This record gives sequence, structure tokens and C-alpha cells, in this order.
Amino acid sequence: MDLMDDVDALYFLPLTEFTAARDALAKALKKSGQADEAQRVKALSKPSISAWAVNQLYWKHREAFDRLMTTGQQFRESQASQLTGKLVEKTFGDERRLALSNLSRLAANLLQEAGHNATPDIVRRITSTLEAMSASASPPGAAHYGRLAADLDPPGFEALAALIPDADVRQPPRKQAAASAAGAVCGREKTQQSRIADAKASLRDAERTLKEARAEAGAMDSSLKKANQEVKKAEKQKRHLEAEFRKASEALDEAERRARAAAERAEEAARAVEHATRGVEKVSETLQSLLR
Repeated sequence: MDLMDDVDALYFLPLTEFTAARDALAKALKKSGQADEAQRVKALSKPSISAWAVNQLYWKHREAFDRLMTTGQQFRESQASQLTGKLVEKTFGDERRLALSNLSRLAANLLQEAGHNATPDIVRRITSTLEAMSASASPPGAAHYGRLAADLDPPGFEALAALIPDADVRQPPRKQAAASAAGAVCGREKTQQSRIADAKASLRDAERTLKEARAEAGAMDSSLKKANQEVKKAEKQKRHLEAEFRKASEALDEAERRARAAAERAEEAARAVEHATRGVEKVSETLQSLLR
């Protein structure tokens, strides 16, 4: 098996097993004479719980994960086209937001299934990391999507402004007529102003999209918090019912014990009556024989 497959396997594991498995792999590599590889593996950081959840999305929900990456790329391309003045029929903002919301819900489920508490802060960090991944073709620190060790921050809106191409500010030849030069400069200024206006509009759209996504994530956080409370309430009720069941079982066992004891005493009493009856019959027979 390739070393990268072994590393992938580390990040696929439950979070509590990462450190022991990493150290075991480093030890095995060193024992086999691969000291450099062992040192690199030993230096791998244990993921934060939010980064671990994002890794699990990559390994266990690849289709949904790839959908976010695809809509993110389409969103970036549509924004870049708008910033260059091209007409864009679809910005893919809604698709990206829907994919992001779906992954956030899946991440919360993964956390709960693994016995972790999906707190609002953890869900927010997961959502921010997913935003960063979908907003950039090569997120910083993400050599491989399934091996994240820390959270990623979404790029600022200034990153979109960087997509604006440089304006052509070359000066016309000196021999050109003054009127012609002034007209060219004026045209370029208008083009630049138009591009800036389009860029601002795109930035506002992106900001609104992000705001809506975070609002939806916040609503989901509230739902998760409420669900956690219901789970705790159900667990408390379950413990109460289990205690009542134990008490009833113990009472039933005691009643059965007493019933068996009473049955044994009844049998003994019946045997005593039968023995006494036989004694009376013998005495009666003896008296009758004497009277004869």
C-alpha cells in the first residue's frame, strides 16, 4: 500500500484513534528503514474536531462534497465573467448555498453519530471551512481535501476584486491628435468605471449570498441545539423508565420467591394433614378392635 493511502487512512479514522494510529505508523516506517517518512508522519497534526468532520464529509459523502466544489467553481467563474463585463445568465449562488447547507447538516449528523456534540460554534467553523474550499480553486493548507488538520478561513471579498483585469492605460502616440487622445482616455475611464460598478454589484451579491448561508447555518444551529435538548430529555426519560423497570422486575422476582415459599409451606401442610389423617385412622381401627 502506498504511504499516502496509509496517511489517508489516518484521517478516515475516528478522531480519538488518530494519535495512536499515527504513532504506530511512524514506528513501523522507522523500523522498516524509512526514517524520513516516519518523521513526516510523526509530524502530522491531529485534526481539530471541525476539520475532522470536514474530512469525514470528503470520505463518506463524496457526491455531496463534489457538488459543493463544482457549484463553487461555477460561482467563481460567473463572478469573474461579471467582473469583465460579460453577460451572465446564472451565477450559481443558490446552488452553492444549497450544497453548503446540505453538507453542514451531514457534518452535524456525522458528529452526533461519532458521539461528539454538534455545538453551534463547531458547525459554524465547519461551514466556514467549506466556504473557503468552495470559494478557492486551491484552498490554503489543503494539499488534500480529506487530510485537513485545521479550519480554513473564507477569502475576503477583496479576492473577487482581484479578478478585475487591469485597465489599458497606455498613452496614445504623441503624434496623435489631442482630441483623439482625449476621447480614448474618456472611453477607458468609462470602461473602468463600468467594471468597478459591476465589481461592486458582484461583491454585494457575494456578500448577500454569504450572509444568507450563515443565517441558514445559524437557523440550523438552533435546530441542532433544540434537537440536542430533546435527545437529553429522552435519555433522562429512558433512564427513569429503566429504573422503574428494574424496580418492577425486582418486585416480581420477590413475589415469585414468596409464592414459591408459600407453595412449599402448603405442600408441607398437606403432607402433615395426610400424616395426621392416617394416624387418626389407625387409632380408630385400634379402638374398634378392642371394643370387639
